[in-house]
Amino acid sequence: MSKLTELASAQINATDAITIVLVEPEGMPPSVIIHWPPQPTVCIPGRFPELAAIAMRVIAKASTALASIRAGRKL
Repeated sequence: MSKLTELASAQINATDAITIVLVEPEGMPPSVIIHWPPQPTVCIPGRFPELAAIAMRVIAKASTALASIRAGRKL
C-alpha cells in the first residue's frame, strides 16, 4: 500500500490545474509526481506571466512542504 501526500495544488487557469504528490510505496523509494494537465494549457500572451507565476508558486510550495516532511514536521 502506498502513502500519498498532496504537497501542493492550484488552478492555473479556468480549465487546468497542477497537483504535486509525494508517493511513499512500501518497500520502494519515495517519489514526487507532478500531475500536469493532459492537454497543453492555452492562454493569451498578456496572461502568460501570471500563469507562469502560479505554476512556479505551486512548485515552490511543494518543495517547501517536502522539506518540512523531510525535517520531520507535519504539513
